[in-house]
Amino acid sequence: MRTRLGRARGLGRAQGLGKAWGSGLSALAVAAGVLVAAPGAVAQDGAATVAAADAAPSDVPAGYYDSAEGLTGEALKAELNDIISVSDSVSYSEVWDGLMASDEDPANPDNVILLYTGESRAKSLNGGDVGDWNREHVWAKSHGDFGTATGPGTDLHHLRPTDVQVNSIRGNKDFDEGGSTVSGAPGNYTDSDSFEPRDEVKGDVARMILYMAVRWEGEDSFADLEPNDTVNNGSAPYHGKLSTLLEWNDADPVSTFEANRNDVIYEQFQHNRNPFVDHPEWADAIWG
Repeated sequence: MRTRLGRARGLGRAQGLGKAWGSGLSALAVAAGVLVAAPGAVAQDGAATVAAADAAPSDVPAGYYDSAEGLTGEALKAELNDIISVSDSVSYSEVWDGLMASDEDPANPDNVILLYTGESRAKSLNGGDVGDWNREHVWAKSHGDFGTATGPGTDLHHLRPTDVQVNSIRGNKDFDEGGSTVSGAPGNYTDSDSFEPRDEVKGDVARMILYMAVRWEGEDSFADLEPNDTVNNGSAPYHGKLSTLLEWNDADPVSTFEANRNDVIYEQFQHNRNPFVDHPEWADAIWG
């Protein structure tokens, strides 16, 4: 049975459905032999370390968000931009090292966890061939035409390891619900103009898109990235679908894996944080 998080927003709040999705669906898929591991890859056993039922809090430095407390709307968005723009950048080649650290499989330090499939795949299988994993721009790099330029094109907070073929299927589509099952990635769906990730990472995807909209505000010669409530955005600096992303943020809570990822990027690479991982409620405070 397919679980649709976006349509269970109220139930998720009232009944805590989000805390049941983290391991159950993935465990059932693995037990049924649905996930077929590529050479050097194994299916994540129950995704217990990736989508834990009760997420551990991030290591937020004392005072990091003090200036944003009590704000809402555009004032909060602007203040968060000021806070997280104090950061370092990595090159596109350095993104490999960043992802090997931020998305490392907690159960196997030689592997990374792939975003859309949930598979654990060898770090050494990074590249562009079938069976490899590559660097997925969750905010599609054509939406604003920043490519792989140092800045938005290399921002680790929205870059994730993904299977080469699944990455190609996603392409530059906006995020929304609907479509047919993605080949090689059970639980993911796509149609002509949108991509729906598996339930366990719907919130992760939403929080990455919203981070990009706050971090990259038209400064440093790059486009002003903004979420909107449509699909088919093409090369415009917009990414959708905002109403769906807000539902996913509410329905799929921050996992231990996602919180740890935020810490690694802050401590080891960019020295800035994704505020929506630390404070998911700020998404509604700005766009709700």
